[in-house]
Amino acid sequence: MSGLTLLLLQIGFLILMWAFVFSIVYALRSDLFGQKVRRMPEKGSPSTPAPVPVAAPAAAPAPVPASASAPTEAMSAAPRASAAAAEAAGPPARRLVITSGAKEGIELELGDEQLTIGRSADSGLVIRDDYTSTHHARLMLWGDKWMIQDLDSTNGTFLDGKRVSIPTPVPTGTPVSIGTTTFELRR
Repeated sequence: MSGLTLLLLQIGFLILMWAFVFSIVYALRSDLFGQKVRRMPEKGSPSTPAPVPVAAPAAAPAPVPASASAPTEAMSAAPRASAAAAEAAGPPARRLVITSGAKEGIELELGDEQLTIGRSADSGLVIRDDYTSTHHARLMLWGDKWMIQDLDSTNGTFLDGKRVSIPTPVPTGTPVSIGTTTFELRR
């Protein structure tokens, strides 16, 4: 065998070896961090979505047991008013009803424990679409009110069309949008 042929075989072997190394690294990255999430297109935009600026997230508060009440300083005046209306209406919601999206019509019974929503298989409500993060949001019972908390998702969580940035009370019958799925809490 000539020296040139041997050199070409060695270079080919190195290229093949590095291709295997990169494929293994890519597979490990997918397993550890999940698939990359696409951003939702802006309403009224052309088919190519414009980049959506994402603000730096504030430190997320730790979950509070169901017996503790929600911190009033974290709630704005509007959620306080809707929370007061929800309290006056009676006991907390016990069902989550999906009103639009791939799982439309599905109802989940809500207990007293928190419900994680996302694409991950260990989520309580698994939503598999390109606009939902692996661990997208958390629904939790604080006192006698259900609260929704965005878990630093790429596309955000929307309560009645407004983006949620802090744990916010969810009144019964108010639409919550995560990715392409919308749900409501009902009694």
